Amino acid sequence: MKNLKKLFAIGLLLFSIHVLAQDPHSESGLKKVIVQEILQVESYTYLNVLEEGAKKWLAVPKMEADLGGVYYIKEGMEMRDFESKELERKFDTIYFLRYITNADFAVAEEGLADPNAVSLDKASAKQPTLDQLNLVMDSVAGGVRIGDLFKNKDLYAGKKIKIKGEVTKFSPQIMAKNWVHFQDGTNFEGAYDLMVTTQETLKVGDQVVFEGVISLDQDFGAGYAYKVIMEEAVVVK
Repeated sequence: MKNLKKLFAIGLLLFSIHVLAQDPHSESGLKKVIVQEILQVESYTYLNVLEEGAKKWLAVPKMEADLGGVYYIKEGMEMRDFESKELERKFDTIYFLRYITNADFAVAEEGLADPNAVSLDKASAKQPTLDQLNLVMDSVAGGVRIGDLFKNKDLYAGKKIKIKGEVTKFSPQIMAKNWVHFQDGTNFEGAYDLMVTTQETLKVGDQVVFEGVISLDQDFGAGYAYKVIMEEAVVVK
């Protein structure tokens, strides 16, 4: 059995090197990887892949991946000393991807699937954006609109409020928090995008109700500075 496993591993490595050497999409800016190991948790899929002869770890929202499968990626956010509580494992370096797709869809950037999508093959999946969306949604009982929050920010400072909106961008595990760009279709003097920090795992296009504490003039360093931010937010029904 040990010999069979060893032969399989050698065969997989040789196959990976052969496939990587024949890359028809190299000019597109995509990088070809071959899956060597797959770890599944509730919301994420961790992939140990071979890229140009070197192994690296990738993280994407939950997907069905094939051992030995060929995928095309664009590098995402590099995280060092990242610890997965679900796996009880620390990764020296791991990349949270913006794009991953299989060979059938690696034709052009327009054909790439968003990792925020549930299925990689969903061409209709919403893409992350910071542009203002044309959203129309009912307010939550006892909640606050984003436009009203920006207009009356001093009134809500330090208070816990509810806001119903849509996730337009999701950035996981930065400074031990998930960062969510959130809109509800309202604005005040051009301010329409609310930053939310949370431990919840979401994807672009999710419409949820957040409850969290409003803070003003927060500067976390590294370019993370916000006049209005909702912190310690949880998703409520």
